[in-house]
Amino acid sequence: MSKTAGLSRRILPPAAFILVFLQAAIVVTGGAVRLTRSGLGCPTWPECTPGSYTPVPDQAEGQFHAWIEFGNRLLTFVLVVAALITLIAVVKAGRRDLRILAAGQVLGIFAQGILGGITVLTDLNPISVASHYLLSTILIAAATSLYTRRRLPSIKKISPRAIDIFSRAHVSSAALVVILGTIVTGAGPHAGDVDSARLKIAIATAVLMHTIAVVILMVLTIAFFLHRQTSDQSKRLLVIFAIITIGQGAIGAIQYIQGVPELLVAAHLLGATLVWIGAWKIWLSVQRTQIADAHA
Repeated sequence: MSKTAGLSRRILPPAAFILVFLQAAIVVTGGAVRLTRSGLGCPTWPECTPGSYTPVPDQAEGQFHAWIEFGNRLLTFVLVVAALITLIAVVKAGRRDLRILAAGQVLGIFAQGILGGITVLTDLNPISVASHYLLSTILIAAATSLYTRRRLPSIKKISPRAIDIFSRAHVSSAALVVILGTIVTGAGPHAGDVDSARLKIAIATAVLMHTIAVVILMVLTIAFFLHRQTSDQSKRLLVIFAIITIGQGAIGAIQYIQGVPELLVAAHLLGATLVWIGAWKIWLSVQRTQIADAHA
């Protein structure tokens, strides 16, 4: 192994971790933009305001809102750097099995930039906002896969058919919970700007659909855990997932009763990110195994 390849293999684990962290962080900071009603703090794209890529003094939208939105845009550039470092480390380390995942991060971030521009130019249309968030969940899942496989290559795992079905149903149910959560957001009061449109659905109806999906997810989690063919690794991940999901449900119930205060909404958004990462790691534990374990 060359010195370059050896260095790249050492760089890859921390680079992959930073990538997952930043992908999750940009979701949370995006929520801060929405919760502070700073979504149109920079009313144009790619410029912040006509004629300037940065906030300008006496900006009509206000300096506070402008800098909140601009800060979120700046984090995207940090994310691009992290993705490029990870891609270079993957290529130099000779990890062909990770090249698609690493390249997908770079391409996905650029796609996010374009979609973010569309979101601004459509005055924070709730469909655009939801699409922006859902693309982030895809990138988080891909970054989680990359991080999970950072040390050794992996292959398709031969799991019992019942467990394979459970894992697919579980991650699909988690995805449905996330999607319905964007509908709740699109119908709720935190639009990102006072004049932004809202989805034409009663908030109570959206919350009910979201809650039913969460209950189904928890039932699947319990059934998955109790199945006699579920591996010890999957069981450990399911316990962690259940704890996070119960905490997330408690936050969701309290925020709804309290009239969705901003801090609780932010905590719920962070919890949603952790729930999704947890569900994806459970799916990975069933679908893939490291080559070293397979040979053993």
